[in-house]
Amino acid sequence: MNKTLHILSQALSILLYPLFIPTYGMALLWLGMNSVAGQLPTVYWIIALVGTSCLTCFVPLSIILMQVLRGQIESIMIDNPGQRTMPYVYTTTCFGFWTYFMHSVLHLPAFMLWVGGGATVALALVTAINLKWKISAHTTAFGGLMGGIISFCLYYGYMLTPAFMTILVLIALLLMYARLYVDAHTPLQVVAGLLLGLLTTLIPNLILFNAQI
Repeated sequence: MNKTLHILSQALSILLYPLFIPTYGMALLWLGMNSVAGQLPTVYWIIALVGTSCLTCFVPLSIILMQVLRGQIESIMIDNPGQRTMPYVYTTTCFGFWTYFMHSVLHLPAFMLWVGGGATVALALVTAINLKWKISAHTTAFGGLMGGIISFCLYYGYMLTPAFMTILVLIALLLMYARLYVDAHTPLQVVAGLLLGLLTTLIPNLILFNAQI
């Protein structure tokens, strides 16, 4: 049983690897935008998904894998806090370019600009916090996804169904449990990460929403 739980926790940690989250978010935005704002050209979303995947996943992940091969870090999970600084700096830079890409190339709605900016700020804060304390990057990324989903709902006046909200919260709880089970973090570290990601992407959009009403 313990071995099965460990395997499942590792699998969930990989499935919800922080660098995968923005691509998941963009795919969800595709579905959400088509349901509330009408069908947009497929080529638009292909560019959006490819651009997001390249800038927030493939490029930073390639850098991390290169460092693993060189023996500079132990694994892509970067469980050693002392090895996190430079990969996080590279990733934060990539997220900054992603935000610029969304704004200047895709001209996505304003709430997405704030989500991208918030995610970049969250990464910068995780990098700084990590110098003294090991906050969870996994839960920070998922908290950012949750903040992005709520921001979308605010922007378009779309009400999340209870079933979807339950699933979202359940996944967050399972991820937190998984990171605890593999002994990667303490309870405070996973909770702090989730709140950091959620607040940095949601608060700017709450301000934007209130300014528009």
